[in-house]
Amino acid sequence: MRAILSFGYSHWRTVLTPRKRPRQQRSRETVAAILEAAAQLFQRQGHAATTTNQIAERAGVSIGSLYQYFPNKDALLVELADHHLNAAAEQIALVFTRAAEQRPALDRLLADLVRCVAALHTDRPDLHRLLFEEAPRTPELVARFRQAERLIASALAGELRRLGVGGPAPEMNALFAVQGIEAQVHGALLDPPAGTSVADCLRAVLLLWERALAEPYEHRRASSAP
Repeated sequence: MRAILSFGYSHWRTVLTPRKRPRQQRSRETVAAILEAAAQLFQRQGHAATTTNQIAERAGVSIGSLYQYFPNKDALLVELADHHLNAAAEQIALVFTRAAEQRPALDRLLADLVRCVAALHTDRPDLHRLLFEEAPRTPELVARFRQAERLIASALAGELRRLGVGGPAPEMNALFAVQGIEAQVHGALLDPPAGTSVADCLRAVLLLWERALAEPYEHRRASSAP
């Protein structure tokens, strides 16, 4: 069984990861053009209807050049998901950089965070949906996503401690908040409940986490003391 799993994992890595990384500027430009072409076509016509020949043609490169870097269109999808994750982490990091400088109250901090996550979802929403629903979950991509979650939660926990809120376990509650906000904003923007607007959904997400995180850190600790 272990040998079978090992083979499956190795095969997965072979077919879903780039064949080589570009080192020269011209190579990096070629890969960037291929990824942008893939993003445009995936967004316009979906993953199933898009071929690597179409992607190469739109990027202005030969199919051989595309295959130098990507073995198939699933590998392109994984690479786009990786790029999206990097961009999201950078944008959310800016929220906490501003918070460190401006020291906002809880409601403003969470409003900035929810607004940032919403903006990430509304940039190319059809592509975002495709990445979320169809991009293969490679072990490396899942691990990087979980690491990003933990880093964001750690930053949020630091702000909760500064504000003296977050209940008896700010670190755990911050992680729940990060995971919850991502899932709830995703649902609000891509599949909002019938009869509700996106703005209403985002306000509800914000209010939910304001209430959940507003409990003073010392309050429950003191009340649970013998």
